[in-house]
Amino acid sequence: MPDAAVALAVRGSSEERARMARMQRWRRALQIGFFALFLAAPALNLLRFDLHETQLWVLGFRWSLGIDAFQRGEIDATQAAMNIVVRAILPAIALVAAFMTLAYRYGRLYCGWLCPHFSLVESLNALLQRASGKLSFWDRHATPRKGGAPDARWWPAFFLACATFGFLWAITLLTYLLPPVEIWGNLIHGTLTPNQARFIVIGSGVFTAELMFARHLFCRFGCAVGLFQSLAWMANPKGLVVAFDRDRARDCRGCVTAQAPQGSACDVACPMRLNPRNIKRMMFACVQCGQCLTECESSHTARGAAPNLEWKVGLDAVRETLRQRREH
Repeated sequence: MPDAAVALAVRGSSEERARMARMQRWRRALQIGFFALFLAAPALNLLRFDLHETQLWVLGFRWSLGIDAFQRGEIDATQAAMNIVVRAILPAIALVAAFMTLAYRYGRLYCGWLCPHFSLVESLNALLQRASGKLSFWDRHATPRKGGAPDARWWPAFFLACATFGFLWAITLLTYLLPPVEIWGNLIHGTLTPNQARFIVIGSGVFTAELMFARHLFCRFGCAVGLFQSLAWMANPKGLVVAFDRDRARDCRGCVTAQAPQGSACDVACPMRLNPRNIKRMMFACVQCGQCLTECESSHTARGAAPNLEWKVGLDAVRETLRQRREH
């Protein structure tokens, strides 16, 4: 009987680790897909504003408010006003309301699961860590992972990745404003206009520097989309939170995984450089990527214990918030 119980516990732990691994693979697949969509959207006319035509394209169609028709006398003022309400104001309100409702309940879910910039943050973190042992230039101490020592041969890969994605970012943003065929054609043939060249050169420099030195700071303080998600989430005591079982804090001693051979697995795993065991108000920039939970699960189940971190939402999240207030 004891042997059967042990076998059942081991099987349950293995299944849980497999489930968390599948979740991370699924999250990464969504990030890659959305990144590809972000790059391809202008070329496919899924979303862009053409400055030449002063025309908005949405899902392959010209999105018009009917102002030109009003100027030509084809519709009256009432019809023009209705077009603005129905085609601009109401869709914008619906989109913002849906986005903020999702953020109110789940926090920065868009950031952790879809945002193209955050997917770069994670990738560049990994490259920098291979080169220096740190996840950011501003980290005071190295956080080696997988037991590997820093290798200076990874520095060129890190700098090249920052420069490449900075350049690609500048080109892509310009194609949201001008026809992609024109921009890429001018770039390939060396016939960029002075303004196009200035935008690409300056944009590439700014984005490269941001990706290299300030990618975490931008996510925390510079991104309006992220900030509004966090504000909505902080206002909801029932919102999804990473809860820490402080009664079992001793179990965190010696919390070692393959990803964090020197301990503090959840801290090392967080790509936003947060402490997942902290209280909610100190987790303002949490992107709900779940990497801290994956590492906690891996560490604790390997020792035959339940994980100390878990997602809680609804009334369970309220209880966690009230408990944090009592303790602090």
